[in-house]
Amino acid sequence: MATISHPGDEAALGEAPLRPSRWQLLGRFCAQNPLGAGGGLVVLVMMVMAIFAEEMTRFDPTANNFGDMLTAPNLEYWLGTDQFGRDLYTRIVFGARTALLVGFVSAFAGATIGLILGVASAYFGGLFDLIFQRVMDVVMAFPLVILALAVVSIFGTGAQNVIVAITIPFIPRCARVVRSSALAVRETPFIDAARACGFSHTRIVLRHMVPNVMAPYIVMMTAAVGQAILIEASLSFLGLGVQEPTPAWGLMLRGGAQEYAESAPWVAIYPGIAISLAVFGFNLFGDALRDWLDPKLKV
Repeated sequence: MATISHPGDEAALGEAPLRPSRWQLLGRFCAQNPLGAGGGLVVLVMMVMAIFAEEMTRFDPTANNFGDMLTAPNLEYWLGTDQFGRDLYTRIVFGARTALLVGFVSAFAGATIGLILGVASAYFGGLFDLIFQRVMDVVMAFPLVILALAVVSIFGTGAQNVIVAITIPFIPRCARVVRSSALAVRETPFIDAARACGFSHTRIVLRHMVPNVMAPYIVMMTAAVGQAILIEASLSFLGLGVQEPTPAWGLMLRGGAQEYAESAPWVAIYPGIAISLAVFGFNLFGDALRDWLDPKLKV
């Protein structure tokens, strides 16, 4: 027997409204956080540059051309060339790949290790939490750059060692933030129910506590990418990070920031602008993401 539906039947039955689509959520995010949307656009442009670097350039980033050394920006070399005749635009585009590789890997590793340690510290508490927090205090007593310099001095230069050097300082900073959220989750009834069911500590930590502290973890990881890019550029500028001939923004500054500041200022200006935009974009996007995910900041 056919039934006739009338308008308003769904509301009368108390059906839940449809969830907004991803595009609607994206539009709402951009409307509420225009600066964060601008930062996200900078991040997206960097990712496109890193992925499609070969398609966006026509020069070899490591090939020397001594006939065109320190050429000013023109139609052939859009941003000019450096002291070895290498196209600056090409090296900046390929440098985005180096910056994102070091930034994302170190931020993800540091934030993930800090997530697990912070949740475990909040869950077990007691002596374990006391010792863990004192160790974190010792590590956090050193500034990020100083600790990264110490690690690089021990392990040596190179992209892999730079990632390790940047990862270590991020661990306690993420662990502290995650631990504060995990302490509240530990007191919830479903954690007590999981203990009563006889679940192992590993399952409770990974299956029940970690998913409930993902918001601060995502925010910390996003903010750490910008800091990691800045630290990598600082280490490369000092000669302790990525080495030649790898395209890296810090190396480009090191090679031309002082010696050619007056005769060829474009050698230092454009890599500096790239570093500033990258760090600024990630910071804006991270702040907007924090406001978006934190229910206490929503009106």
